[in-house]
Amino acid sequence: MTIPTAASQPPIVPTQRYEPRGGALALLLCRDREALLEGPAGTGKSFAALWKLHLAALKYPGMRGLLLRKTLVSLKASTLVTFRERVLGGSTSPVRFWAAKGDEPAHYAYPNGSKVIIGGMDNAAKIMSTEYDLIFWDEATDGELAEWEALQTRLRYGRMPYQQAVACVNPQGPIHWLNQRANDGRITRLLSRHEDNPTVTLEYLAMLDHLTGVRRARLYLGAWAAADGMVYEDSWDAQRNLVERGRISARPHDLYGDCGVPQDWPRYLSVDFGFTHPFTCQWWAEDPDGRLWLYREIYQTNTLVEDHAATIRKYARWGASPSGDPLPRAIVCDHDAEGRATLERHLGMRTTAADKRVLEGIQAVAARLRPAGDGQPRLFLLRDSLVQRDPRLVDARHPTCAAEEPESYIWELRGNGPNGSRRGEGPVKEYDHAMDAMRYLVMSRDMRNLTAKLGARLF
Repeated sequence: MTIPTAASQPPIVPTQRYEPRGGALALLLCRDREALLEGPAGTGKSFAALWKLHLAALKYPGMRGLLLRKTLVSLKASTLVTFRERVLGGSTSPVRFWAAKGDEPAHYAYPNGSKVIIGGMDNAAKIMSTEYDLIFWDEATDGELAEWEALQTRLRYGRMPYQQAVACVNPQGPIHWLNQRANDGRITRLLSRHEDNPTVTLEYLAMLDHLTGVRRARLYLGAWAAADGMVYEDSWDAQRNLVERGRISARPHDLYGDCGVPQDWPRYLSVDFGFTHPFTCQWWAEDPDGRLWLYREIYQTNTLVEDHAATIRKYARWGASPSGDPLPRAIVCDHDAEGRATLERHLGMRTTAADKRVLEGIQAVAARLRPAGDGQPRLFLLRDSLVQRDPRLVDARHPTCAAEEPESYIWELRGNGPNGSRRGEGPVKEYDHAMDAMRYLVMSRDMRNLTAKLGARLF
């Protein structure tokens, strides 16, 4: 297939072959200002949008596109790999990558003068100073309405006969702003289904079909579904509790050492042991106002405790002053005696058994997740805190980090009614590993503070 170009340019032939179907084909033909390609997992949504970006760059010499996710880290770990290897064709492609230099953002340069700029909304200034013809935001449900509207102001480069912003998503809750925007007719809704993807396997579909609750509704059925019986339904708000890494400090940082967290903030680790199920280790910092900030985490299956201990030491860099983590004031752990003993031996530190009261812990976490008197919650998760994503969990479409658990953390249903009744024995014991570790830390901090206050009153 030869893509027509300007007369002064030699024709450029894509090195890969792509035959779009269904929603993917509809996206390639759509010229509406805003387009939402939605559907369950594994339908080829992102692949279709990447191809549209690539073909537009070939067809319209000098066009300027933008490829982004909420954070640049998440873009590099997923979407960018697909673009480089499966769309451009890897090292054989004539399209060349140029790293960011000065005011010029990182981008892919085409022989005909077109550019595809890459970026994340965590460094919006880097990408918002440029005009574009075509914008593709992958996993746009992570973003905010204000960010999407700001991107529309940058669609004015004029090298293509139309300008467009494309959002590709797995559905979330029905009140999500993207779903509401589509319901209001402000963005064109395009549906992507499993039959659109000829590479999807029966085994993959069976795996999605075996998911439960809201994850099955969204990832298998493609529905904008709310979690039924969500434990933190009235307290967890991703727009409020999940924040950018620069929220604490503008100082450059990575996941090693202090992560940009002030050195004088007390540190804590909370651990939920697992092997077949994820082992979870969370690093927390406490600011001067008593707020807790999750800034680093391990969420990994099929790994021994001693190997996790090595990873903990590798990232914490204790003693590597001034860039290392301060030593934790406590390591709060699940009650697995062997796991605690192994962790203590390999870290050379004592651990503390967690207060595992479930309902009391849930109430304590919920209180921290809600806004306090100053309008701010007392518990935050920093985005992209995961040190390494577990490919087994990715393939199984299970949560891969703390930020992905709350909407799947639900109450057991009891009773004979059509929907049962909430608050049976407690939460369903599934997708709860990070939630357990979070509860351990909050109980450790808040119960201690409560005990101190009661002691002061009594004595």
